[in-house]
Amino acid sequence: MKFKGKVWKFGPNINTDEIIPAKFLNVSDGKELAKHCMSGIDEKFISKIQAGDIIVGGDNFGCGSSREHAPLAIKESGISCVIASSFARIFFRNSINIGFPIIECKDAKRMAEGDILDVDFDDGIILNISKKESYKISQFPMFMQSIINCGGLMNRIKKDKKR
Repeated sequence: MKFKGKVWKFGPNINTDEIIPAKFLNVSDGKELAKHCMSGIDEKFISKIQAGDIIVGGDNFGCGSSREHAPLAIKESGISCVIASSFARIFFRNSINIGFPIIECKDAKRMAEGDILDVDFDDGIILNISKKESYKISQFPMFMQSIINCGGLMNRIKKDKKR
């Protein structure tokens, strides 16, 4: 998996209510959720981004409630991945379950809004093209890569049943 995109930077402790406010939790359609992605912080966020852009956050990204709506809103918005210093456990697991790539990177703090990143999951490297820096990342175990590559846990299970 490889991604290249512009950074949209957020701080530490971004919670699921900021990613997708609770008033939208009665919505289950991903495309509809995407229209409100990050609106708890920036109402105009969705109109600023382009497909392939990357969210970078600080520590504890995705804290708060266990709703799957949060990573789904980000995924369906066209954001290619989220990079953060650390993730809340349930957000991390929900992201993997829906096939959305997230990356823990201790150097996330070095990345700035507007930087262009080239992310290579396979080689475990993020190149910050804007700053001419590179950051090492841990690769997912093969079973987790497989879930992401299949588009989520349910798709992976369906694929296994067909074998």
